[in-house]
Amino acid sequence: MTQATTRIERATSPWLARYREVRARSVALTASLSAEDCALQSMPDASPAKWHLAHTTWFFETFVVAPHDPQYRTYDPAFRVLFNSYYNGIGDQHPRAERGLVSRPSHDEVLAYRAHVDDAMRARCDAAQDDAALASLIELGLNHEEQHQELIVTDMLHLFSRNPARPALCGGDDHRRESVPLQWIGCPAGIVHIGHAGEAFAFDNEGPRHRVWLEPFELASRPVSNAEFIAFIDDGGYRRPELWLSLGWDAVKARGWTAPLYWNFDGRWRAFGPHGMTDVDPHAPVRHISLFEADAYARWADARLPTEFEWEVLAGRSLDVGTRSGLGPHAHAAAASVAGLLGPRPVTGARADWRIGDVWEWTSSSYAPYPGFRPSPGAIGEYNGKFMCNQYVLRGASAATAPSHARVTYRNFFPADTRWQFCGVRLARDAR
Repeated sequence: MTQATTRIERATSPWLARYREVRARSVALTASLSAEDCALQSMPDASPAKWHLAHTTWFFETFVVAPHDPQYRTYDPAFRVLFNSYYNGIGDQHPRAERGLVSRPSHDEVLAYRAHVDDAMRARCDAAQDDAALASLIELGLNHEEQHQELIVTDMLHLFSRNPARPALCGGDDHRRESVPLQWIGCPAGIVHIGHAGEAFAFDNEGPRHRVWLEPFELASRPVSNAEFIAFIDDGGYRRPELWLSLGWDAVKARGWTAPLYWNFDGRWRAFGPHGMTDVDPHAPVRHISLFEADAYARWADARLPTEFEWEVLAGRSLDVGTRSGLGPHAHAAAASVAGLLGPRPVTGARADWRIGDVWEWTSSSYAPYPGFRPSPGAIGEYNGKFMCNQYVLRGASAATAPSHARVTYRNFFPADTRWQFCGVRLARDAR
């Protein structure tokens, strides 16, 4: 295809341009990895990079191409089960904990599968210009793939952490940050509106928009730093049961937690990250901590975790009007590599005292439906709703989050003991 032809396609089919951009980014994230890297699974909660590349393709094949193209030829019927994640309405799934055992198809064949579906998606992207329902499915699929791009990074990081050689996921060095004083930002009592509004894309769990009453509170202007968390460790934070929720203390004892995931003390604190083993930056936000650790730290600091509603209200008020759908004017640029995706990007709002965007931030809110929430009919409705149990909401974004996902209404969610994600903590307290 010539460059001139590409320009014509981009001018006449914006959906195709967006589709190709997102799909190319997924492949670029794995370009520096070997086929062996992409096939391994380090724990049941993580998946091989090869599986992510195939599953996101399965999503487009299953929900967009096959139902809308009677002439479409399925690439391989076996993939319907192998790469179905959790959609019971579609059929059986290969066990999640055994995805690393799927040596076939090969990595090259997964890429061929992607190319096969990409070719079929060209016509669907063209048709989406005049078909709002089809466009909505494609947009969901693209946002779904962007979520898996973040998972490729965090899953590969966990995999490499289990390698005794501790290989770096990407080149370069961790960015060293300057110290930013913590300030408290207050919010008066009142009724607030929570949830997504407008025509821009949002996942179904971000709505419906509704009213919530908040008592007066204060929120820290930035997440807790590594230096502040080290003070908690040095004060016996992991040895003091009075600071911990019961299930959290059980996890500390059973799993031997003494510091955030990937940390090691050999005379000084060091941590494994995307750039390999490095000294812990005292000014960077602490990351790879569970909700249990975040809650224990907050109690030690005479504070608490914010609710997701408190977080959303102050995040929205601290960003200027033009950037409230995102997390500030410097929201993440599209990246062509892991190194590009993980570059320094503390996102600051309109207020000089507001800092956000390096880590997902735990809240005390259970992941539950908003009033009036109804999942979409059919298998596609399984995307979010059926996970609204035994999970907690995280807000914000991390260095690995896709650009379009950095918005104040985005609701990330994980079980309380999750540590392999880029999870941190921002303090809240009742107004004083």
